[in-house]
Amino acid sequence: MDNKVIWQDRKHFMWFPFSFTKYQIKNERLYQETGLISTHYDELLLYRITDLCLQRNLAQKIFGTGTIILYTKADSSKEIHLKNIKNANEVKDLISSLVEEARDKKKIVGKEFFDDSYSLND
Repeated sequence: MDNKVIWQDRKHFMWFPFSFTKYQIKNERLYQETGLISTHYDELLLYRITDLCLQRNLAQKIFGTGTIILYTKADSSKEIHLKNIKNANEVKDLISSLVEEARDKKKIVGKEFFDDSYSLND
């Protein structure tokens, strides 16, 4: 298994990465670590991401950051927010291409993410 880190960052305050929230992508997974005294670790398989969204308020535009929202087909959390990420648009594009690559590798298509009740006529 390749342990090469593809991307990593911290939640930024203005343009400073002073935070106890860390993000990392490696091994076809997104890792999120939060907290100082009590630390929480989350792991998400990239192929489970169903959609991505980028939000930028005025302060984020000024300081060159943004929040990437990942919509997932995970049991624990349906939305994951990567808050105040530097170069957010480029990171969103990177995650999007990594998600497609992971799905192709596992031969997963979109229909496997919808329940039986999903219908195009709804």
